[in-house]
Amino acid sequence: MSQKGKNFLKVKSQVEPRRRYTLQEAIDLSIATARAKFDETIDIAVRLGVNPAHADQMVRGSVVLPHGLGKTIRILVFAKGEKEKEALEAGADLVGADELVEKIKGGWLEFDKVVATPDMMGSVGKIGKILGPRGLMPNPKVGTVTFDVANAVAELKAGKVEFRVEKAGIVHTPVGKVSFGAEKIKDNIVALLEMIMKLKPASSKGIYMRSLAISTTMGPGVKIDPVDIRGVLA
Repeated sequence: MSQKGKNFLKVKSQVEPRRRYTLQEAIDLSIATARAKFDETIDIAVRLGVNPAHADQMVRGSVVLPHGLGKTIRILVFAKGEKEKEALEAGADLVGADELVEKIKGGWLEFDKVVATPDMMGSVGKIGKILGPRGLMPNPKVGTVTFDVANAVAELKAGKVEFRVEKAGIVHTPVGKVSFGAEKIKDNIVALLEMIMKLKPASSKGIYMRSLAISTTMGPGVKIDPVDIRGVLA
């Protein structure tokens, strides 16, 4: 077995597989078991009591994390005229119109987030099959299709994350870096979970937030007690 495998098993042995940790314990354990030479990302997976196959149970939204994600976000904005100038002044990395659509058709994808003004969506729709599968397609539900491009860019730069429930009923998203420390990671997780709770579909029955786990890029998953989360969010 490779050295990497041995290191992972050593770290994994510190996590009790049947135990449901408190949020604070899970964060502390994830940080303590991070052993990579780079600053690992901490991700959270939340299994919800919804059926995404039903349109009225689709959970999708966005939230500005209090401490951001600890990474530089390259933002592309589709806009014209005054809105193009507004986007550039707000800090957008790339702004343009049909010329960018053609560039993306040619295989260029050197950006992390996309914002578009509503009048540009006809053009952007032409590359939907490229942007969509990569989670880059602008959407009014998460605030990336808007005429207020300055605010959209500012929020993304500040650490806004978009999320949507997957087919299995799971929301999966990053919540920061190991270097943030436990307090900032907890703040980010709480902000995310509060937003997920606000988006609970009226048609969702039974337990909504069924299970949670966090993990670092190279580390094992650490399960969190949903009862503790309900206390934290109360």
